[in-house]
Amino acid sequence: MLGVGGLLLYLGIARNVEPVLLLPIGVGILLTNIPLSDLTEAGGLFGVLRQAGIETELFPLLVFIGVGAMIDFGSLLARPYTVLLGAAAQFGIFGTFLLAYMVGDGWLHLLPLSLKQAASVGVIGSADGPTSIYVSSILAPELLSPIAVAAYSYMALVPIIQPPIMKLLTTKEERLIRMPIVETKASQKMKILFPIVVIIVVGLIAPKATALIGCLMLGNLLRESGVVPGLSAAAENALVNIVTILLGLTVGGMMVATEFLKPQTIIVFVMGIVAFALDTGAGVVFGKIVCHLSGRKVNPLIGAAGISAFPMSARVVQKVGLEADPQNHLLMHAAGANTAGQIASVVAGGAILALLL
Repeated sequence: MLGVGGLLLYLGIARNVEPVLLLPIGVGILLTNIPLSDLTEAGGLFGVLRQAGIETELFPLLVFIGVGAMIDFGSLLARPYTVLLGAAAQFGIFGTFLLAYMVGDGWLHLLPLSLKQAASVGVIGSADGPTSIYVSSILAPELLSPIAVAAYSYMALVPIIQPPIMKLLTTKEERLIRMPIVETKASQKMKILFPIVVIIVVGLIAPKATALIGCLMLGNLLRESGVVPGLSAAAENALVNIVTILLGLTVGGMMVATEFLKPQTIIVFVMGIVAFALDTGAGVVFGKIVCHLSGRKVNPLIGAAGISAFPMSARVVQKVGLEADPQNHLLMHAAGANTAGQIASVVAGGAILALLL
């Protein structure tokens, strides 16, 4: 495990792979695996952090306030149809959940995964670190460490994972479809009302997601209201940075060799990549359907941005689109699907909690 911690530090520093999280996780792994350190005991550093921030679900909720303050939902509001792409791209969560359970305790008994563990693994497909941590801390806390590492690692690998799937499922002619670059802007009043309406609607549809969606939309309301610039700046910068350090340390501190070096860890990473692939594929396939129904006015590539990895997935769509046509700019359209995916992943996580609790 000392080697694993060193590897994460190398990836974060030398390869710039999600350094914001991999650095504190790597240090946490080194600290918790020092013999006789007793940091995971009830009164130790990691014992206190786990009880205060993970068992209470506080850390992921606070991170969501910062994430909400960073997101501009203007692209989604200007293109409401992209919410369907965000919803379709959550197929990987439920598809992986069912697959993991069928080959686990549900049917074939080939994998040591219970129903709740399979659901937690499936949520990796949300491409949303805080949601993955939130759901797994409730359903399968014993898998929290590998799930957190897998979720953030695959988010960093979105530029590698998504393009081959996008190209495989689309034709060159589809990738060449141009979409208008003239920006349709949502009004400020609409941007202010949006987080309030989302809290109410999502809270009624998926009550178990109320805390997650509430914190996400609180951060966004701080940003869009324009009356609390200090709070918005604090949420976007100081709050999210401090909590990320504590969250990373805590996750790393939970990666004790006796708990992490198990067959289940390998299963988590394998099923995680399956979830990402299914999410991307479902988004692109639904994008093709929208393309056909719109009379080929929608480039199906933007469906791949329906996952919650914001804004990385939207940038990947832009890059693949430019490879097909250097004059084709899909970024703003993809951003609408990407922000929709952020909301949809929270709803999906709440739906899973509602089903299993």
